[in-house]
Amino acid sequence: MPELFIGTLSGTSVDGIDAALVRFSPAPALLASHSLKFPEDLRQDLLALGVPGASEIDRLGQADVRLGQLFARAVNELLRQAGVAPGEIAAIGSHGQTIRHRPGLAHPFTLQIGDPNIIAADTGIPVVADFRRKDLALGGQGAPLVPAFHDAVFRQPGIDRVIVNIGGIANVTVLPGHAARPVLGFDTGPGNTLLDGWCRRCLNEPMDRNGAFAASGQPHAGLLAALLADPYFQQAPPKSTGPEYFSADWLQRHLAAAGAVVPADVQATLLALTARSIANAIRELPGLERPAVYVCGGGAHNGALMRALQDNLSGSTVAPTDALGLPVDWIEAMAFAWLARQRLHEKPGNSPFVTGASRPAVLGGLWLPG
Repeated sequence: MPELFIGTLSGTSVDGIDAALVRFSPAPALLASHSLKFPEDLRQDLLALGVPGASEIDRLGQADVRLGQLFARAVNELLRQAGVAPGEIAAIGSHGQTIRHRPGLAHPFTLQIGDPNIIAADTGIPVVADFRRKDLALGGQGAPLVPAFHDAVFRQPGIDRVIVNIGGIANVTVLPGHAARPVLGFDTGPGNTLLDGWCRRCLNEPMDRNGAFAASGQPHAGLLAALLADPYFQQAPPKSTGPEYFSADWLQRHLAAAGAVVPADVQATLLALTARSIANAIRELPGLERPAVYVCGGGAHNGALMRALQDNLSGSTVAPTDALGLPVDWIEAMAFAWLARQRLHEKPGNSPFVTGASRPAVLGGLWLPG
């Protein structure tokens, strides 16, 4: 019987949990998927915990437990919908919710919550979790981890490809067509996090659907130049970041310096920032000439953002990963199913050229239900 795995995560947009049921043999296949939104009070707690200086140990502990329960619920609902018994699942790969990612400190750390003990107990399935800290212990950034999965499923001899994941934070994976060249990858900067935050502030909407709000304005040249001047964009990889860096406070500091900018123009500028920072990163990659660019994550649904990417990468074709046979919304959840499989087979889950770790390593701890 083929091995079945489930991958779960809640991303930097802090909107809910994605769960994917995956078979990897003879080829990776998404068998079923399920999304579970956060209760609004928990979502607000998670957003508050993501703001430096606003953390409370009691709030953190309770959110850890509630998230564990919700991850287990998402898995159990997925299994019921798919008609699959828990005993058929080899393991769940649970990324959890990132509360803080600080790889640049003197004592670097990363923190994801969503108690795997509860997930294992409530589902009856072994859980692999805590994927990032081994890479940090080996001198890496602990992120991004998904490029190793991209390498396993999207790389093709003779074709240079770049996979762009646009979640709250955007990252790129470089898949050279030459087998001797290593996979590369890094966080390029903000993806949807600033776009979503400004849309919530101005329209009380969780996101800018299809980029309509941004399309109603014009990028502000001075503000865009100031945003792009942030040192992170000039930093050489390996590098990773999070919404605690590209935060509402970060944006507000730049808005205060820019003077009066109408809200729609701010949104247009933020969309241009995401597109330009991704495109700049791709253009600066060594040894690539007009690579094929494939986009996944929530940003792939933003038509205005996809058009802006294409405009900034006129020499490349920009398309969703659906064109490669895997749906844009489920790549990351599938990646954590794959990472769980790597852990069970005692195979490395990181890419040292991506994260900067001193060596490949088996990632994650194993929590058993019994």
